[in-house]
Amino acid sequence: MKYADSGVNIDAATRALARSRDHVRSTWDARVRNEIGAFGGLFQPAPGEPLLVASVDGVGTKVMVATLAGRYDTVGQDLVNHCVDDILVQGAEPLFFLDYFATAKLDEAVLPEVLAGFAKACRENGCALLGGETAEMPGVYREGEFDLAGTIVGRVLPEHVIDGSGMRAGDAVWGLPSTGLHTNGYSLARKVLLERAALQVGDAPPELEGQTIGDALLAVHRSYLTGMRAVWDTCGRDAVRGLIHITGGGFYDNIPRVVPDGLCVHVDPTTWTPLPIFRLIQSLGDIADTEMYRVFNMGIGLVVVTPSDCDLGLIPGLDAVRIGEVRAGKTRVHLPW
Repeated sequence: MKYADSGVNIDAATRALARSRDHVRSTWDARVRNEIGAFGGLFQPAPGEPLLVASVDGVGTKVMVATLAGRYDTVGQDLVNHCVDDILVQGAEPLFFLDYFATAKLDEAVLPEVLAGFAKACRENGCALLGGETAEMPGVYREGEFDLAGTIVGRVLPEHVIDGSGMRAGDAVWGLPSTGLHTNGYSLARKVLLERAALQVGDAPPELEGQTIGDALLAVHRSYLTGMRAVWDTCGRDAVRGLIHITGGGFYDNIPRVVPDGLCVHVDPTTWTPLPIFRLIQSLGDIADTEMYRVFNMGIGLVVVTPSDCDLGLIPGLDAVRIGEVRAGKTRVHLPW
């Protein structure tokens, strides 16, 4: 199976966005400090001031798994942590978060759980839940359905911006473990597990080593903010030459967003073991390695590029694994298949 078999076409989205670049650029002035394709938008209100970094995202069809499981306290955490990670890769720390909750008909038991998840993750990340919007839209959503989106704003000093420009051949490439699918690839996961294999969210296949399908799919997206603070405190800001959040598009689409021309990140997938949920999806869906590493994070949620003499494996609690190196090359990312 491929991602397109579940109704999601990454290539079509990429082509459509490419055709929209001129419209986006027409709104920019000198205060915009990033290129299209960055994980977050950089905006400097005035010369010499810190840069504001903003990002917006959703949790996709993970909300459908939450509905099937009748558990709504995790998806709000997922959204906040995802957005935190999206601005973290540019060196920013969060200031505040805004949420959007849309549904056909408001369920007074569901919304408080979702908001509690937003609040929990905001507290953990030192981020204010500043406000939001709740919309009832019968006809747009079917009864029992809801959707989430969120916007985060953070800030970073100009000298602390991480954009990949400092990467060099010979640099070390590290992976920080994910907790599961995070917030990407759920359309394919649902197609394989819940439709093709006819599993239920309460089922506990032996391959999941004691977890249910629902537990594995609803594992909360990890925030890497605390871990990266430990890296900066231990190694210094200059030691982090590149940060990549492995989100939609997996390794193949996200790593090239940060790698400069003339360099290539070589990833060795044998350096870590994918989580059981990924192995189960691949087996039941008969999915090729290339497709798996383009759709899912495969157990690595954040990629960190450092000089070769910086050993992230020595930092307690980070659980960093060296997964590759930077070499000269034209393709920006290489996996061995």
